[in-house]
Amino acid sequence: MAGIPRSVLITGANQGLGLELVRQMAEGPSPIRHLLACCRDPDGPRGQALQDLAKRHPEVITVMQLDVTDLCSIQRCSQQVGSLVGVGGLNLLINNAAILLTGTMQTTSPEDMLATFNTNVLGPMNIIKAFLPHLCAAAAASSGMAAMSCSKAAVINLASLMGSMNLAPQTYHIVPSSFSYRVSKAALNMLTVCAALEFQQSEILFAALHPGWVKTDMGGEGGDLEASESAGGLIRVMDSLTEEQNGAFLNYDSTPMPW
Repeated sequence: MAGIPRSVLITGANQGLGLELVRQMAEGPSPIRHLLACCRDPDGPRGQALQDLAKRHPEVITVMQLDVTDLCSIQRCSQQVGSLVGVGGLNLLINNAAILLTGTMQTTSPEDMLATFNTNVLGPMNIIKAFLPHLCAAAAASSGMAAMSCSKAAVINLASLMGSMNLAPQTYHIVPSSFSYRVSKAALNMLTVCAALEFQQSEILFAALHPGWVKTDMGGEGGDLEASESAGGLIRVMDSLTEEQNGAFLNYDSTPMPW
């Protein structure tokens, strides 16, 4: 990457992979100027680990309330971010928040499918739209940088191999009860590609990154990776992205993922 992003926003930052991304970015050799760590209930019990981390890095981390399923919350957060980042804009938006409700097609209710799409698809879409002015401001402020990059203006959508239609025959029987999650992650992949095409002229990079099977509350203890290894890999991939990977679907180790 040509430089370190001045401002980064991460959703679902209070636990698991989101919290580890915040930690590694805050404690890295070149810390972010504004690291905006967002979650639904930062003052509740599940926000305590994030609050403790923010206290150790008060000059870098700002904890913000953001419910990705609530348009009013999204707009309010966008206004607050605008006042923090100013004309420099928001360099990097990481859509990490997601839910996984168990069920096959036969056992998944319409309500469960809607809840999954509200968080995993509509959430990222509405956040991108609300924060677009800040991303455009970052691209304009970095106009001297010729290439697309995460230090200029970028959106990273945390994807999943379970959203890969090509891999479904191999992965379905491993986790057969993740129907709504699979469908939502496939939709998120298409959202990423469409956004990459729509905002290419605005010089905003979009990519979908698979974090691996991580040992978190969502991934379970059977995961192959610790959150620290996944987050480190994701950060290295984000550091390396250029316009050549605009709209790409990549693994946490940078290898291309099949759609």
